[in-house]
Amino acid sequence: MRILLVLSQRPEATGSGIYVRALLEEARRRGHEAFLVAGVPVGWEIPSLPVSRDRCRFITFGTLGDLPFPVPGMSDVMPYASTRFRDLTTNQIDAYEEAFSIVCRDVVSRFEPQVIHAQHLWLVTSRLCKDIPELPLLASCHGSDLRQFLQLSHLRARVRAGFSRLDAVAALTTEQAEEIATLFEIPRGRIAVTGAGFDPRLFSPGKTRCGTVRIVYAGKLSRAKGVPWMLRALFRLRALPWELHLVGSGGSEEAECRALAHPLGERVVLHGPLPQKALASLFRSSTLFVLPSLFEGLPLVLLEALASGCCAVATDLPGVRNVAASVGDDVLTLVSLPERTCVDQFSPEEEILFVDALEKSLEAMLRRCLLGDIPPPHEVARRVEGRTWEKVFSGIESLLLELCHRRRGQ
Repeated sequence: MRILLVLSQRPEATGSGIYVRALLEEARRRGHEAFLVAGVPVGWEIPSLPVSRDRCRFITFGTLGDLPFPVPGMSDVMPYASTRFRDLTTNQIDAYEEAFSIVCRDVVSRFEPQVIHAQHLWLVTSRLCKDIPELPLLASCHGSDLRQFLQLSHLRARVRAGFSRLDAVAALTTEQAEEIATLFEIPRGRIAVTGAGFDPRLFSPGKTRCGTVRIVYAGKLSRAKGVPWMLRALFRLRALPWELHLVGSGGSEEAECRALAHPLGERVVLHGPLPQKALASLFRSSTLFVLPSLFEGLPLVLLEALASGCCAVATDLPGVRNVAASVGDDVLTLVSLPERTCVDQFSPEEEILFVDALEKSLEAMLRRCLLGDIPPPHEVARRVEGRTWEKVFSGIESLLLELCHRRRGQ
């Protein structure tokens, strides 16, 4: 099968980038031919990808690029220079869509794919549905697209416009599938739940845990990820023996997170972004992973931490709840989110409630860790062993093959 994969941002550094890299690797292993189109900054250093350089085309962003503004990010805070979709003018959005459309149509004529697999239920995917109707198109939802759709009402009609021609959607969870059907007016029968995964060759459990509880957070250093409130909660728990490792970066909101970490002194280690191999090593030597996000699809980093033997504390979101149902509450503690004024914002009163909830859950888990009242690392990892990229790709592969066969039969 010849597959054109399209991602409107960098093919690394974020969850959707890791997702695409994993699918490219699995496609290669199974003998499929893949071509990648992605959006990157001018001068971006191309990482090692599971596809040859002549099977990639990049739309460049920034001064002297194809488009004269930074890469639009599916999240408002990205781990690299980016533009928020809310700040793009109509002319910029037109140029953005047109750039991807021109490149993808050229790739279709040269590479002759049998099917397109686009990432995110958003502007580029909608445009491709309209501009390349001769090919079946599968779109993967990553959760950040739902957040943008909920927040940017002025773009909803534009995003929905092409989806009447969308052949299928890959959702992360059943709850997300229902939300997709409602928000985008896509028939539920076109939406399959394929999930997300981890690479077991990278993420595997260590043998021991140290006496001081080593806590890890990995992701954007931003308010949407809940980092400021996590740091406030941990400040209240200074009497317990723990150390926190913060992995990631976060644009303008990183300064707030660093300022809140400063009073904790040497108990907080700031790593900045880490490659997957280094993150896996850190997870193996840690006891507890914390993910205090206000909005998520199905967080890859949570699966990676669990696969490495870490127990976890995470906010009670649908995708996280999906993982908790299979690993058990002795491994993953859910933190209730208070009612919010917006999808990822709190009022001052709600902030207090959230910090209180985080403090309570973190204290309980920390005490369990100190008492040794948690499953050993290999037992934690065993509970997610079925959630690998190999299994995820099997579901994606079935959808793509079905779309190809269906289109040939018409």
